[in-house]
Amino acid sequence: MTVSTALELRNVIRRFGTVVAVNDVSLNVSKGEFVTLLGPSGSGKTSTLRLVGGFENLDGGSILLNGQRIDHLPAYRRDTATIFQSGALFPHKTVAENVAYGLRMRNVPKDAIMKRISESLDIVRLKGFEARYPAQLSGGQKQRVALARSLAVRPAILLFDEPLSALDLSLRLQLRAEIKRLHDELKFTAIYVTHDQGEAMAMSSRVAVMNAGAIEQIDKPETVFHSPTSEFVYTFIGESCCLPVRVTSAGIEDKKGQAVGLRLGERLAEGECRIYVRPSRLRLISEAALLPNQLTARIHFIEFLGDLYRYHLKAGALELAADHAGSIGHGVGDEIEIGWRNEDMRVFR
Repeated sequence: MTVSTALELRNVIRRFGTVVAVNDVSLNVSKGEFVTLLGPSGSGKTSTLRLVGGFENLDGGSILLNGQRIDHLPAYRRDTATIFQSGALFPHKTVAENVAYGLRMRNVPKDAIMKRISESLDIVRLKGFEARYPAQLSGGQKQRVALARSLAVRPAILLFDEPLSALDLSLRLQLRAEIKRLHDELKFTAIYVTHDQGEAMAMSSRVAVMNAGAIEQIDKPETVFHSPTSEFVYTFIGESCCLPVRVTSAGIEDKKGQAVGLRLGERLAEGECRIYVRPSRLRLISEAALLPNQLTARIHFIEFLGDLYRYHLKAGALELAADHAGSIGHGVGDEIEIGWRNEDMRVFR
């Protein structure tokens, strides 16, 4: 472990009976990094976080924090702090008492505790809320108190266990921005678990996409989005249209063996493949005519999504969706041209 590394997971394994929840995961988190574990339910992201926090026991591998092994230590002896989905505040304690709890457990002097309570509540913009009880707070305020409590103990690493998932959309967006602001200002080290791609992309230094207990790809958010290393990562990150086709010497067929009006700018090897394009990368009608990859399709139905229209289209057995900033002047049943650039297309076999 280098000096700049805060946390290191070495070939970590966690089993539940015959199920391998965490499968030989290795991960380095540098000091000041905000690393998000992103993946669907059952991918191993929460189990990995719980192993770091000491809430689960290892079945293999090791965990080091600032160069020292911690996997043999109970949760309360690890230099970590976890922010849970519920906030996990003590209902019978005031905001100040909740923030002070971890400090008292660490035997911090009383005068230092009062100073840290004040500093922590100021950071999360809850100065003046010291005497309130959790029942008197909104959901967002409770999570900010939980964050203040964790920041107050100044842990080596903060662990976020889907802390925003129980909040409504507008509040999630506000707190997402707040956590991002705090990380930019305080440079704390964090592991954040979520299944929300927007949170992962907006907040993280790096994103680790997990699947079946393993990390499929870890990189900067922009790299994971634009340069996925596997079909799973491509389909999980962002929205995509899948065109399952068979390439033959005579042309391109859909899964029913029918020829479709798909013209590609690059020749593909013969055989079955899946062509992916994101809805936001598809262009319609006159714009499509200028692009190397084109498909003639019929409008199946249209969704109005506020900032854009989503056109759902069919071409034989192929189905796809294209986003457009405004109405294109065509309706359901009309045939239109769709186009996309070579660099906006991914092909998997």
